Amino acid sequence: MSSKNEYDFQELGKIDLIVDAVYKGGRSANAGDDPLHPLIGVSNQGGFRYLGSVDIPHLIVFTSSFNDPDWPDNLDKETGTLTYYGDNKRPGRALHDTPRNGNKLLQNIFNAVHSKPPRREEVSPILVFGNAGSFRDVVFLGLAVPGTSELTEMDDLVAVWKIADGKRFQNYKASFTILRVPCVSRDWINDIKRGDPMSKNCPIPFKHWVQKGIFLPLKAESSVEHRSKAEQLPETVESLKIIRAIHEYFKDIPVLFESCAANITQLMDKNFFSFNLTRPSRDGGRDAIGLYRIGHGDSAIYVDFALEAKCYDLTNSIGVRELSRLISRLRHRQFGVIVTTSYLHSQAYRELKEDGHPVVVIAAKDIVSILSLAGLNRIEDVQHWLVTNFPK
Repeated sequence: MSSKNEYDFQELGKIDLIVDAVYKGGRSANAGDDPLHPLIGVSNQGGFRYLGSVDIPHLIVFTSSFNDPDWPDNLDKETGTLTYYGDNKRPGRALHDTPRNGNKLLQNIFNAVHSKPPRREEVSPILVFGNAGSFRDVVFLGLAVPGTSELTEMDDLVAVWKIADGKRFQNYKASFTILRVPCVSRDWINDIKRGDPMSKNCPIPFKHWVQKGIFLPLKAESSVEHRSKAEQLPETVESLKIIRAIHEYFKDIPVLFESCAANITQLMDKNFFSFNLTRPSRDGGRDAIGLYRIGHGDSAIYVDFALEAKCYDLTNSIGVRELSRLISRLRHRQFGVIVTTSYLHSQAYRELKEDGHPVVVIAAKDIVSILSLAGLNRIEDVQHWLVTNFPK
């Protein structure tokens, strides 16, 4: 064993699964290096893996690199919500006609949950793993169940349309909850393999979900008071291309970026609405004011917000002066949103958090993430979106 949070290939068949622990693969440079076969007993390839058959699986494993721009699997660790895409990722097949039956598996899982009455006892435990970043090592992300407490059966499994090579096709977008289970014991894994998932070793949150449909998500509040520069900027080459394309498009007409910033804010959260763009200000930027809806229908209330957009190069940060300008314009019971193709300087971010100002920060990395979740994952898609929605 290398450390408390890192386990070697030779010991995988004996140990428990601990959330965020790394399980090392082999170092022979072949498929046998995959750690999930000795760790769980599933096959050594594919995003969807299971013990048993696709119709009657005993245990299910999801794996993801979490860096596919076309299919942006995502784990929100603050809410415990996992967004996971199916395996029909290229045109040429029907929705459920995939080699590893991943979409068929998703259909069966959610059909059981949505039936009247629900058949949750037929849903196998789902173990979620992500790539650890080196060799075939994986990190255990948690025990999942289908659906969330916030989504209805109309929303937790949806078939989305995509286009590739000029051809249309469908794939599933599924939502899961990571349960409040810090450790999946080896004893329970062995019980599951013997056909007894509800044994005495079964975690209580999983029992509650099966028996009562109660979600007990693993929520983790962020302990970071403010994000660093690196945490606000895109990491991949494709993400950097996207944010630079946005800056390039608006750099000569920065006032036009205000409309784009408003659109990005609405893509982030549909409850932002009723944007009113104000006149250009002396510093070349434009502000907007609007309403944020809390609640639904006649019971909803509306909160005022003010938005400021800064179309800056990645090397140019937003400092205390620019941030203070937005804060000074906030009225009583109003909050602020700042959208930038760059990042907040550490001093400005620190003062924002320490003083408790109600300002939402949408930095360069956030913009790329928001667009990706909206289906705008590639530079060509983003450029078309810019030209179509914000003509010069």
